[in-house]
Amino acid sequence: MNIQAMMKQAQKLQSDMMNEKEKIDTMEFEGKASSVSVIMNGKKELLKISIADEAVDVEEKEMLEDMIVIAVNDALKKIDKETEEKLGKYTKGLPGLF
Repeated sequence: MNIQAMMKQAQKLQSDMMNEKEKIDTMEFEGKASSVSVIMNGKKELLKISIADEAVDVEEKEMLEDMIVIAVNDALKKIDKETEEKLGKYTKGLPGLF
């Protein structure tokens, strides 16, 4: 196989991978544990958290859910930043690998 054919095949593979990643990014995933459920997208962003009424004071439930969403997303952003800082030197030219 010649170099041009290998490059073309690599470009097609990269394109296919990016298309699949875009599909995953828009999907929603639900996780459950006892009286708590969460919805996240494929980008690992927390979209929604639900806590059963009987688990907390109903008057404070919505505020608690919102604070948890913000805190989890903040932690995930910090993980992504640290990962990029530490591993980015290994992935030059391959954005979004981690």
